[in-house]
Order: sequence, then C-alpha cells, then structure tokens
Amino acid sequence: MAKKAPRRTAERILEVALELFNRFGEPNVSTTLISAELGISPGNLYYHYPAKDELINNLFDRYETSLNELLNASDDVRDVEDAWFFMHTLFELIWQYRFLYRDLNDLLSKNRHLETHFQSVLKNKMRSVKALLDSMSHAGSLHIDSREVKAMATSMVVVLTYWLSFEYVRDPRHALEPANAQAALMRGAHHVLNLLVPNLEPEHRAHLQRLVGAYKTAP
Repeated sequence: MAKKAPRRTAERILEVALELFNRFGEPNVSTTLISAELGISPGNLYYHYPAKDELINNLFDRYETSLNELLNASDDVRDVEDAWFFMHTLFELIWQYRFLYRDLNDLLSKNRHLETHFQSVLKNKMRSVKALLDSMSHAGSLHIDSREVKAMATSMVVVLTYWLSFEYVRDPRHALEPANAQAALMRGAHHVLNLLVPNLEPEHRAHLQRLVGAYKTAP
C-alpha cells in the first residue's frame, strides 16, 4: 500500500488541477491554491510536480493522447449522423480540457511544450477532418470539389479549435460552467457541420436539420 500512495497523490493533484484550471482559468490558479484545495502542503505538491508547467504539460499530454485516438475514428464517418456523433464526441473531449482552449494564446506564449505540440494537434485535426470529408464523399453523403477540400477542412478546424473561446467571449460569466456544457457542445458541433450544408446531399442536409432540432428541443 505504501508504494501506491505517491501515485495516487500525483493522480489526485492532476484531477484537482484540471478542475480548478477549468473553473477559474489556468492563469488564475496557483500551486498554492491547488495544494490548499487538496489539503496537502505546497511541498508535497512540489515533490510530485516541481513546477506549474509540469502540471499543465501532464494534462496536455493526456488530452493529446485521447484526442489522437478519437481523431483516428474519422475514417469511419459515412454520413451526417456519424459526423454529428464524431463532432459531439470531439467537443466533449475538448470540454473536458477546456482550460487549454480558454487560455490557448496565453499558454502557447509561455509554454514551449504546448507551443510545439499544439502544432501537431492542428495537423492531426486537419488530417482527420480531411479524412472525414473524403469518407463522406465516397459514401455519397457529400459532394465537394477536391480543390475545395483543404479550405473546407481549415474552416472546420478553426471553428473546432476556437468555438469555446467564442462561447466564453459571448458570455464570460456563464459560458464555460458545467450546467451549460451540453448546449455549448451542441452549438459547436452544429456550426462545424453547418459548413458542409452547401455540399450535402438533400436528404443528408435535412437529416442534419432534424438532428439539430432534436437536440434543441431535448429536456
């Protein structure tokens, strides 16, 4: 049991740091606040994570691993319903680590690990969205000129990456509260997929409208 305790403490520190970063924003959370929330001494926290950046980097690495696993599923998207589920699942993961996106520019400016690795995140998002467009095109759900794929994928990735920032600017006091999560995620998925509307086959366009309507009227 004694050997397991340090690992459990390290894990709990990450859990609480993520919760506080998401709630208050990373710049507003100190290691002193994290240790106080945990009921441990700052020295105990520093034993596991000697610097705040190590907490951030560990959380980012977990996010990146989960994200890459999810992005690999884009090849299986065949129609609007698949795409809706894929995007909503992607936004759920982004929401879980929303502090990264809320404070993205600030984090990139002061953290070299994030600066370099977020380039890979963007490249993998682009690859994944292009694969989604290709898969939907082959399935007959979508018709898009090959010359337009890169621009379409870029627009989708921009909305995907900065949607929570938009939500936050729109309503800073409430947008990123847990009670508003599902509405924010639904809007994000809707607006990413809405970019496809001019290229969707009529029945798939109608199905997207039904999906959006169903989520808007859900209790």
